[in-house]
Amino acid sequence: MARLFYAAVIVLLIGCTSLAAADDAQRFHAEFQPFLSKHCVACHRGDKPKGNLDLEKLSLDLADDKARGQWTAVVERLDAGDMPPADKPRPDAQEVKKLTAWLSPRIATAETAARAAQGRVVVRRLNRSEYENTVRDLLGVQVNLKDQLPLDSAADGFDNAGAAHHTSSFLMEKYLEAADVALNMAISNRPKPPALISKRYSIKDGHPVKNTTEDVYRFLDDGEVVCFCSSDWHNVSASTFYPQDGGNYLFRISASAIQSNDKPVTFRVTASGTRLTGLSGLVSYFDAPPGAPKVFEFTRHMEPRTTISLLPYGLAGANTVKQTGSAKWEGPGLAVQYIEIEGPLNESWPPLSHKDLLGQLAQKTFKIYNFSDRVEVVSEQPLVDAERILKKFTRRAFRRTVTTEDIAPYLTIVQTKLDGGYTFEQALRAALKGVLIAPNFLFLREKPGRLDDFALASRLSYFLWSTMPDEELFALAEQQKLHQPEVLREQVERLLASPKAQAFTANFVGQWLGLREIDATEPSHILYPEFDHLLKVSMIRETELFFDELLKNDLSITNFVASDFTMLNGRLAKHYGIPDVVGWEFKKTTLPPESHRGGVLTMASVLKVTANGTTTSPVLRGAWVLDRILGQPSPPPPDNVSAIDPDIRGATTIREQLAKHRSTESCGVCHRQIDPPGFALESFDCIGGWRDWYRVTGNGAPVTVDGRRMAYHKGKSVDPSDVMPGGEKFDNVDQFKQLLLKDKSQLARALTNKLVTYATGRAPQPTDRPAVDAIVQKIAAKDYGLRSLVNEIVQSEIFQVK
Repeated sequence: MARLFYAAVIVLLIGCTSLAAADDAQRFHAEFQPFLSKHCVACHRGDKPKGNLDLEKLSLDLADDKARGQWTAVVERLDAGDMPPADKPRPDAQEVKKLTAWLSPRIATAETAARAAQGRVVVRRLNRSEYENTVRDLLGVQVNLKDQLPLDSAADGFDNAGAAHHTSSFLMEKYLEAADVALNMAISNRPKPPALISKRYSIKDGHPVKNTTEDVYRFLDDGEVVCFCSSDWHNVSASTFYPQDGGNYLFRISASAIQSNDKPVTFRVTASGTRLTGLSGLVSYFDAPPGAPKVFEFTRHMEPRTTISLLPYGLAGANTVKQTGSAKWEGPGLAVQYIEIEGPLNESWPPLSHKDLLGQLAQKTFKIYNFSDRVEVVSEQPLVDAERILKKFTRRAFRRTVTTEDIAPYLTIVQTKLDGGYTFEQALRAALKGVLIAPNFLFLREKPGRLDDFALASRLSYFLWSTMPDEELFALAEQQKLHQPEVLREQVERLLASPKAQAFTANFVGQWLGLREIDATEPSHILYPEFDHLLKVSMIRETELFFDELLKNDLSITNFVASDFTMLNGRLAKHYGIPDVVGWEFKKTTLPPESHRGGVLTMASVLKVTANGTTTSPVLRGAWVLDRILGQPSPPPPDNVSAIDPDIRGATTIREQLAKHRSTESCGVCHRQIDPPGFALESFDCIGGWRDWYRVTGNGAPVTVDGRRMAYHKGKSVDPSDVMPGGEKFDNVDQFKQLLLKDKSQLARALTNKLVTYATGRAPQPTDRPAVDAIVQKIAAKDYGLRSLVNEIVQSEIFQVK
């Protein structure tokens, strides 16, 4: 079997890649076959090969992307000394060097050939977020299209990677439905705006204040109501506001804190019709000040027949308040004077989305069932007007200059529909819908080689905005100025200064650090009764604001590992045990040395998404650190190795359970890399709280907090110490972070790889290593600034070449 395998290797290296001469085959047979037979094949073959690498079945066609990637991994592991395992006979270093030196140039040549044919990045489709944002900016409408589309797959850790994007008939049907929804919102078929609502509401007239039998509200003059409880069933609403028409509405909420010891009372506002999970369904949290009321103003797009609700945070429960009664209750409360609402807001009619798309075309009445005053645009020169509209629309939709040939198919649609008896608007809508499902719209069409200015504009805007280029980028692309280094640098700075750059923070950080998984598990209410929605939202916000702070001020990326500050609000500060921070609003806060915080590793958001609802796993967290922070992902476990069952009763610690697991030869190799970072983070529980001992459901001492007996018990002590693969010891997370900081270039390389993957749609390949190293070297001279890193990536060839 081994002889057949190596014969196949030689044939494939010679025949499929045309890279090996006849003497190469002889050399492989004489020098490399014995090496692999002695050191590799015994473990990497059979039904359950180690590392899921079966050398007897692995194709050696280096023209194949998958096979080339696997052989690249083999070379990397050999070069790093990871293979063979430390407990196996060590091969002579010169033998290893000979094999990797022979394979590496052949892999590089095959990679170069593949890039010449198709480019470094395969064609990629707009993901759901990019699609929704692009339609928003193309048509000028705010509409939820993302949830109408299937979930995006991910590759290399990101859902904007071309390799993960597939197209199906089902997906195209969903695009057609989404296009209809978007066009219906952009094009107005009303003869005049719906009546503007401008009304002041009192929550005493809404649910549940009006209907409750519990004495938890105090009623003051002029409709003012004081809410004394935070029980979910007392989520007060402006339920008498129930608009018939969707659109943007302006809200003004007048509120204040009473009996609060001069501290603000935090309350949340949610929109009905969406389940409250993470940030979904949440308008925002606000801080009602003590003393004079404050008016909180925001604009929100509301669907028809929806409303908003308010719930104060951190007050007593309804069952407690009603025993005393609202009149005699002395605890803090939220006083709501009124809720004022205006809308739907229309600055002009027809709305701007309609006029931007269709211009000043006249409208006439076209009655349909149950809509007697419905109007449509009409034209005396339908093809002339259609050509003008489509030329403007396709230029923006296709994100480049368009020609007569580009719009000809869509004009044909218009003509065909008109010939079939359709009205002008119906015919034009069909053509516009055709544009919205065209490959030129749905895909980022980049040609192999250096990107032209239009492709560069799109790559830049989807990198930093997750949406299409704006007019300034289009203009620079048309003038062929965008590729100029100084112009490109100016545009990076402009895009980062825009509110649209929040999409970069949310989408990159959400995937790089895994924050999108914040709702994947719900912490046990028995073990973690203090966990609540405000804490969860604050976790996410801290991490995003921290990233923004580094990006805005070009602070060193080493802050992601260890920092002397973070972004805190009152809820998170309480969770971290840091005093003198109150309310919902976040501020940059210097961390006390004894806090053990600083950097993303010790942020509650990261610690939550790397744990389940009951237990923590050094394996999961260690693998996360290796992949996300060090850029050295561990291989998947062998199929024949079962996971460790958590012991939440406290009979054994996770260290004791892993000790037996690590004694298995097939497990020990990887666990020597994975476990140390994981054990360093064991001082943090499932929701990111500091701990010296484990919370368990049995076999432990009783626990009392604020005079209340907890449902959990005190388990065994936490031991966060371990030894790094290189022999360095650490006693706690603070020492561990200092060990990581010894190799700043590796931290920078790891983050560069992640950003390049997100920016271009494909992870850097081995042949990209010099380009990545060049970026790292440049930012090293700038103290590894995050903003400098983004700029250097955009200036690099790896970004500007497909």
